Amino acid sequence: MANSASKPQSASKTAPAQRVAPTQPPSVASKELHVFPNPAPERDYVIQFQVPEFTCNCPLTGQPDFAHFTIEVIADKYCIELKSLKMYFWSYRNEGAFHEKVTNTILDDLVKAARPRFVRITARWYVRGGIHTHVIVEHRKKGWKPESPVVLPGQSQSASLAQGITL
Repeated sequence: MANSASKPQSASKTAPAQRVAPTQPPSVASKELHVFPNPAPERDYVIQFQVPEFTCNCPLTGQPDFAHFTIEVIADKYCIELKSLKMYFWSYRNEGAFHEKVTNTILDDLVKAARPRFVRITARWYVRGGIHTHVIVEHRKKGWKPESPVVLPGQSQSASLAQGITL
């Protein structure tokens, strides 16, 4: 019978390297929204954000609710900084909030931070109890009048991002 100690080792028995969690996470959730100066304040243009993985909790059951947010902004003096928007949306993951409340709160916070000419948030909440909920909220700066959309040949008016912003 051969002694196992005399057998040559063909492969190392060490464990694969594992990533160590950082002591300080690179990003943390925050309700603080940052802005930067609008590079073209002389014109109206639409900035659209898509947030396809929004999560909060049902305030009654504690179960997760999921939504796809579309945010359309016509900036005035300031634009919303993307990283802070990401951390802001992330901050809702462990909060309980009704769909209508959270959508309106997000609108209020965006208006407070950036004071835009126009903002529309469309929150498409995923099915819950067999029901889809869509919450659409808007803000218009007092006295602001949108330009008429330009419809080019071969383009329907619905193709314009600003299509629904007319009075």
